[in-house]
Amino acid sequence: MLTPVIAGMLLGLAGSFHCVGMCGPLALALPVHHLQRSQQVIATVFYNIGRVITYSLIGGLFGWAGRGIYIAGFQQWFSISMGLVILMLTVLNYYLNNPLSPKWLRSFHYAIQNLMGRLLKSPRQYHYLLLGMANGLLPCGMVYLAIAATLSTSSVSESVLFMASFGAGTLPAMLALSFFGVHIKLSIRQQLKKAMPYFVAGMAVLLILRGLNLGIPFVSPVLASAPEPVISCH
Repeated sequence: MLTPVIAGMLLGLAGSFHCVGMCGPLALALPVHHLQRSQQVIATVFYNIGRVITYSLIGGLFGWAGRGIYIAGFQQWFSISMGLVILMLTVLNYYLNNPLSPKWLRSFHYAIQNLMGRLLKSPRQYHYLLLGMANGLLPCGMVYLAIAATLSTSSVSESVLFMASFGAGTLPAMLALSFFGVHIKLSIRQQLKKAMPYFVAGMAVLLILRGLNLGIPFVSPVLASAPEPVISCH
């Protein structure tokens, strides 16, 4: 169980700068400035816990799907396939400016944005938790990358741990942003945006290496095959 925790935490920490650059304005826009300092801290913590809760739930959902792949014995090839798909999407999105965004997905994100807008108009203490949970459903390349990794896990619990650790890895940077008002200059945000496709491509390569079963700890461990049926002598 230690491997998904470490892997998820490292991915979250590595993606923190992307989160601050791209999602930072939303975190800074939280209506907490009229609250007392202690209430601001509680509201901000609730907001970020909400994100982690959503990531964990997503991990459980896709971990369940990945469990079916594991039982079927396709985990190794699926990891390679997901890496190749991510590489293809990276080229389409960042280099050909032709992102694949189906209509149903755009409609879903639009509904989430409307929900967040309503919550922001009359925020209550628990609304910050709901805002964080809704924010976890907004389009984000780093979250999609983490989801792709969960599909190659061998159990639902590993997937949940991975996504929860991914969310926890983003907490230090996001909390620092909220508490200390750390603003990212436009030039730095542009540099982060330019570096993003290389980072995503690197993670895709790691997924491919994971599927190759090279026996390299953390990078390309030997994936367990589907469990054999128990033979009864009775």
